[in-house]
Amino acid sequence: MALSLHFHPLSSFCHKALIALNELDIDVERRFLNLGDPAQREAFLALWPTGKMPLLVDGDRVVPETSVIIEYLAKRYGRPDQQLVPTDEDAALEVRLMDRLLDLYVMLPMQAIVGDRLRAEADRDPIAVDKARETLAMAYGMLDKRLADREWAAGEHFSMADCAAAPSLFYAATLVPFGESQQRLAAYYARLMQRPSVVRTLDEARPFFKFYPYREVLPAEYAPAD
Repeated sequence: MALSLHFHPLSSFCHKALIALNELDIDVERRFLNLGDPAQREAFLALWPTGKMPLLVDGDRVVPETSVIIEYLAKRYGRPDQQLVPTDEDAALEVRLMDRLLDLYVMLPMQAIVGDRLRAEADRDPIAVDKARETLAMAYGMLDKRLADREWAAGEHFSMADCAAAPSLFYAATLVPFGESQQRLAAYYARLMQRPSVVRTLDEARPFFKFYPYREVLPAEYAPAD
């Protein structure tokens, strides 16, 4: 198969790409990437020197970065009714804006908190963690306001922004729960968790949740068995 995705089943950015693949119903070879394996790491870095996942390979073409991967897949392989970035310019800008906000102000601070727990006790940075938690709280408030007149992150249709929202909020909510005043965000999150493409992605990740550093606060249906 010419089309393949290098990924790890716990990675939130990989989940973002996998949700898009499920939405678009595109068949790709899914290549589990273990960067702890020297041979795999060397081969992957030869493809993409940053070492960042996921990475799409389409024949001789290497496509990095989740948002670029999603737009590439939608344009090259999606049906006209499956576009995750609308053709209308203003609507497309809103999708890209929300996608960017979710990556920068939910996904990245969430990863900073999780990454800190993986460090040795002496190397942890509580100030950076507190700042990341503050950023998540700010982002929740911003998202709740923007969801006042829309069903999905960027409007009435599921889009690339929702592909970013589902994994970022899934993990972030285990670290900083939604506030009592953020009912729109909570309702939106519930809709995301019922979306078939999201359900499939999380179900496929289920065997690996036992390795999540904050597994003790995962939603009950995803909590690893003791």
